Amino acid sequence: MEILKIEHLSKTYGKGESAVKALDDVSFTVNKGEFIAIIGPSGSGKSTILHMLGGVDRPTSGKVFVDNTDIYNLNETQLAIFRRRQIGLIYQFYNLIPVLTVEENIKLPLLLDEHKVDKKQFADIVKTLNLANRLKHLPNQLSGGQQQRVSIGRALISNPTIMLADEPTGNLDSKNGNEIIDLLKMFNKTFNQTLIIITHDERIALQADRIITIEDGRIAKDEVIRP
Repeated sequence: MEILKIEHLSKTYGKGESAVKALDDVSFTVNKGEFIAIIGPSGSGKSTILHMLGGVDRPTSGKVFVDNTDIYNLNETQLAIFRRRQIGLIYQFYNLIPVLTVEENIKLPLLLDEHKVDKKQFADIVKTLNLANRLKHLPNQLSGGQQQRVSIGRALISNPTIMLADEPTGNLDSKNGNEIIDLLKMFNKTFNQTLIIITHDERIALQADRIITIEDGRIAKDEVIRP
């Protein structure tokens, strides 16, 4: 089942002679439960794609459909709500709120929506991420690997349609990085969670179902690794 559709997506920064085309007519689709790696050299446009898919930055032209919703037809308030409820974002540098505890950071998307937290779901996420004994800690009391686990928990708590990860292991050592990828793969396979990872690490990319290679803002290759 198609969960994401990108049509003729382009993004230009600046105007006139200083204009830079970060994305140039990019189109592809993603099925529910797919694990996709987007790779490419620095400056190729791969992070720009992730920002477009996550509703973080508006395209110059083109469309992004998430579960049949044209997200850039939404106004800023509607888009913020949609992003909070339907898109799970994981960043290289965690982006946790420093004055909130682990528990509060994980629950934040639901608290912002004034939604009740499903206690069982929360307990299951915390147990899976091995954070049960860290719930009252602040981010600066955690290791990098633990902080990234918290960001994964925050991304999952709303049962998002799509989970997007931008270089999720880029700030971690190899052991913690491998554990984070294993966790993301587990959520992908066990819960059929659609997962798109931006990475420069070929070892991570080769674990995906499909690899999309971006060069100079365009799709250079789109290959299925595991049908």
